[in-house]
Amino acid sequence: MTDDLKTEKSFVDDPQIKELEKKIEELEKKNEDYLNGWKRAKADYINYKKEVDEGKKELMGFAFASVVMQFLPVYDNLETAFKHIPKDLEKIEWTMGIENIKKQFESIMKDLGIEKMKTVGEKFNPEFHDAAAEEKKEGVEAGVIFEEIKAGYTMQGRTLVPARVKVGK
Repeated sequence: MTDDLKTEKSFVDDPQIKELEKKIEELEKKNEDYLNGWKRAKADYINYKKEVDEGKKELMGFAFASVVMQFLPVYDNLETAFKHIPKDLEKIEWTMGIENIKKQFESIMKDLGIEKMKTVGEKFNPEFHDAAAEEKKEGVEAGVIFEEIKAGYTMQGRTLVPARVKVGK
């Protein structure tokens, strides 16, 4: 048994084994460094992919908003036309048909998250409103909107088109 111990002890003191153990340690450290580098690269790639997806989503939103903005003047004109229908034409089928088209337009806008801004009686907010005039008006507080010149719209809570308004002075 003492010969076995001597043989075992001689392996521990063997410079080749010590060198191999040192190499194994170095390789394990390199392996850990490579693994950590790979993990960082993978995390960077995932973050990059998220950024690209967000960028695409934002770009699609801008493109969508651009298309929607081309339809809003048509809707505004349709709404203005309905304010000026003569009384004797209000109840004819043609007028009611066009009104149904207007309601369908409103339904689509609602489904797309597009809302007409409330203006008259609201406090002026430069994020939502464009002041065309500021006038003294009896019974109207300063900074309160008393007339809407052109409708404003939001899409999913963001201003799409600011409302042009007159504000109390």
